[in-house]
Amino acid sequence: MTDRPLRLLLVDDHPVVRRGLRAMFDERPDMEVVAEAADGREALAVLAGTAVDVVLMDLRMGGMDGADATRAVGGLPDAPPVLVLTTYDSDADILAAVEAGAAGYMLKDSPPDRLCEAVAAAARGETALSPGVAARLVGRLRAPRTALSPRETEILHLLARGLSNRALSRELFVSEATVKTHLGHIYEKLGVDNRTAAISVAMERGILRPR
Repeated sequence: MTDRPLRLLLVDDHPVVRRGLRAMFDERPDMEVVAEAADGREALAVLAGTAVDVVLMDLRMGGMDGADATRAVGGLPDAPPVLVLTTYDSDADILAAVEAGAAGYMLKDSPPDRLCEAVAAAARGETALSPGVAARLVGRLRAPRTALSPRETEILHLLARGLSNRALSRELFVSEATVKTHLGHIYEKLGVDNRTAAISVAMERGILRPR
């Protein structure tokens, strides 16, 4: 590692957020923002011509979102590590980022010193997680049986649209008895006993997102 500052790319669709982050890093002699982008596609274009040590990536953006952009960055030659920096800490967002290959996951309300430590850790090839995010991941690993299957998640999304059991069976090309079996498994995993409560808990856990 040389003594030069770490070169950072800020990817966020809010100019005010990018301005605030740039001001924070500008105060440090060991880090500098060399480029900014408003979405994933713009970030990939920047990386095609700019050497970067760490990418700070927002998750929910217009155009190419953060998870897709993180996956795309990982496929580049000499890909820089991507540190997700977002306001969202739902299970769905965290898992999307981790599965996309993010080197870390930090929240925007993290103390500046902790955020800078996370950037440095990502540059060293280490994993950097906000404490709450780390606790969520550990919890999922300790209780993997409570995770919903892709089919169960699909059914939850249809429930949120207000489909009846009969409509669900038609949509999924299965019998109503099979639908009831799936619902029973979903209720058990979420610790509820009806569809309204299932949707509410799924929203709280980030399995379903508000529209």
